[in-house]
Amino acid sequence: MRRCSPHPGRAVSGLLVLVLVAAVGLLGTASPASAHGGLAMSTPAADATVREPLTTVQLYFTEQVVPNAYFAIIAPGGGRVDNGWSTGAPRPLDQPVREYFLVDGKFEPREYTTGFPAVVNLAHLPAAGKYTVSYLSVASDGEPVRGTMSFQYTGPVTPAPQGWSPPTGQPDPALVAATEQHGHDAAPAPASAGPSAVASPPVAAPMPTVEETGPPGWIWAAGAVLFGLALILLVAGRRHPAAVAALLGRVGLSTGTGHRSSTRARTGVRAGIGAKKSRPDTARRTAAAKAGTGRPAGAKTKRTASAAAISARTAPAAASAAAPTAVSTAAAPLDAEVSSSEVHAGAPAPDSRWGNTRLALLVGGLVVTLLAGFGLGRLGTGAPVAGDGPLPSSAAGTSGPLLSAADGHQHSAGTGAHTHPGDGPDQTQATGVWASVAGFTLRPAQRSQRAGVRADYRFQIVGPDRKPATTFATVHERPLHMIVVGRDLDGYQHLHPTMAADGTWTVPLELDRPGGYRIYADFSVITADNSTLPLVLGVDHQVPGAYAPAELAPPRPQASAGPYAVTMAGAPTIGVSTPLTFRIGREGASSPVTPEPYLGAYGHLVVVREGDLGYVHVHPEPELVDGTVMFWLTAPSAGRYRAFFDFQVDGEVHTAQYTIDLG
Repeated sequence: MRRCSPHPGRAVSGLLVLVLVAAVGLLGTASPASAHGGLAMSTPAADATVREPLTTVQLYFTEQVVPNAYFAIIAPGGGRVDNGWSTGAPRPLDQPVREYFLVDGKFEPREYTTGFPAVVNLAHLPAAGKYTVSYLSVASDGEPVRGTMSFQYTGPVTPAPQGWSPPTGQPDPALVAATEQHGHDAAPAPASAGPSAVASPPVAAPMPTVEETGPPGWIWAAGAVLFGLALILLVAGRRHPAAVAALLGRVGLSTGTGHRSSTRARTGVRAGIGAKKSRPDTARRTAAAKAGTGRPAGAKTKRTASAAAISARTAPAAASAAAPTAVSTAAAPLDAEVSSSEVHAGAPAPDSRWGNTRLALLVGGLVVTLLAGFGLGRLGTGAPVAGDGPLPSSAAGTSGPLLSAADGHQHSAGTGAHTHPGDGPDQTQATGVWASVAGFTLRPAQRSQRAGVRADYRFQIVGPDRKPATTFATVHERPLHMIVVGRDLDGYQHLHPTMAADGTWTVPLELDRPGGYRIYADFSVITADNSTLPLVLGVDHQVPGAYAPAELAPPRPQASAGPYAVTMAGAPTIGVSTPLTFRIGREGASSPVTPEPYLGAYGHLVVVREGDLGYVHVHPEPELVDGTVMFWLTAPSAGRYRAFFDFQVDGEVHTAQYTIDLG
């Protein structure tokens, strides 16, 4: 059997090396950041203030954009002011950008020093304020290249060219299809973000962020746990080396060739701690040494008796390993000056059975450590749980508006890049068309009710364990939002059920007209591993009777909501993040009305697609923009939509409704 190390520090150092090797192995498997064809800089620079009229905006990418790339410039009023685009002459970048490519199974860096411009023409500047450029392209490796950049204009108004009209075209369907083949869409680059975090050297000037990917959070967390364990053992080994060596010996991590408790204690314990063989003349040398001390040959100290007891307990194991040549400590007692801690450090090594058990415990401990690191990594990165699709290539430190996520949510600036369960190749799909997602199911108590009768609508959210979920995160001041829309996109309601202790949600519901309805549950559930999982689930609901579907209203920029007239401005675009603004005023009055915060925001926008009733819930900018409520919308696909804008004035909630046609 193996014997403990003669130097406790060696055992500690051995374990430290083991931990460091494991950590390096984990971190070495992480993929470096990757970004291809991203936006590196622009003229004017993102977030810049422009005081003189300009006729073009130049966007410099690390690769030339595809011929059917899409560009749009949105003016402060929401209208488009772009007038076509063209490629320009390449020029050196203000700062190099580093990107990574997978070559023969390894990521190799490639540094770009040249920018390839797309020159977007500005037809005119109709007002001072914020101008936003949206773009969509595909990189050479097939990754989508999309995002936005903005600048402030404070100069004079310029007239539109004679005969010019704002463009209304959508991106090429082939381009949209190409971008949807990859499930790694990044958030639109924030105006204030720097370039890729892996750029060399770092860029201080503000410009859009290049797409990149980093190592999974669990790898960093596991590495941190392993390093922390090594540090603790190293410090403890310096302060209490013998105790740490004993601990390592007990779990089978001791190293070296033999342990001597002190320079004066050289015999006796060898048989008890796993010496392979004890020489017969050891007892004679020990007896002679004792005769020289003047002690009676048969005298034993208390510590010697303890050592003899230890030897007696381990004699069977030692005998099985050393055969008849083993010598017990009774024949060769320890020196009286051996410390108690040293005797403890020289505790007997286990037999093979106990060694296997301790080895299993060690392996189990390492597994638990890795799992703990995995959990910490998920908490630190906000990674979703079961049902997740591939993570997007996120811009480091991004704070810009996000593209549509597959749980039907689109978020305002400041949210940060992330994904939701169900994310897949089509990152811009609407949801709410399924009753079950990621193991959670919306289970209603009833599927129909009579027209014009107010009745309690009850349902449960059943989890993967087939039990009702009861822990939900509060989002926009409520743990669950219930949206009701008729199949003809009429009859919109935004309700807030209450949950009983058994997980049953209840809310009074009245539906005036016969026909089919879609009921959406929009919530974030707390899972078993304490992660937050945002979901939108939808089920059908019927009201018996003669169904007379309402005809969808034609697209108009203005809608009435009680005593208010609300103007929507913007150019919704398939697959491209574009701003939508809503300005509230009183009917017949020119002065604007400032909305009040409602459910934690100045407004809420729900967009439902005609046909399959796909659902998108859009969150606004945290502050008003030029007196308007601004949302960033990515239209999921071609088709007709109904948009419902909820806002509050004087404590009363109103809803303005619009038709959006993206044929």
